[in-house]
Amino acid sequence: MTADAPKYRPLERFWPYAELPEQPTDEELAAIDPDLHEALFGSGTRPFSITLVFPVLDRPDFARALELARVASEFRETGHGAALRYRARFTSSDAEKLRDLFHVVGTWDATEVLIDDRPVPFARELWLPLVWLLLPR
Repeated sequence: MTADAPKYRPLERFWPYAELPEQPTDEELAAIDPDLHEALFGSGTRPFSITLVFPVLDRPDFARALELARVASEFRETGHGAALRYRARFTSSDAEKLRDLFHVVGTWDATEVLIDDRPVPFARELWLPLVWLLLPR
């Protein structure tokens, strides 16, 4: 300790973000990992869903892909810059919309297919063709 007076006076408040809400917003709850959501709130009755996660693609029809993704049951953009990803969740009643989007972005290896928000083996090879069977002929 020195005998000199301090050069500045600290603020009275301790934390600069004191006005944060105590409850999470709907967007924050939607972004929670499914396993964490189940641990916090118990198992809910969510409908079966397939989610396509894809980055910005260097394709001429990428604008159409974004239009198709935005009509999904749930659409989110996550990340910034090179880590920007688009997430489009579809239920089984949206099989035609899912197929249309997959035909645009599904040929790229960077596109992920999630079943109920989890990576599942053979999601592209098994699960998607099963959903295509729901399409009317």
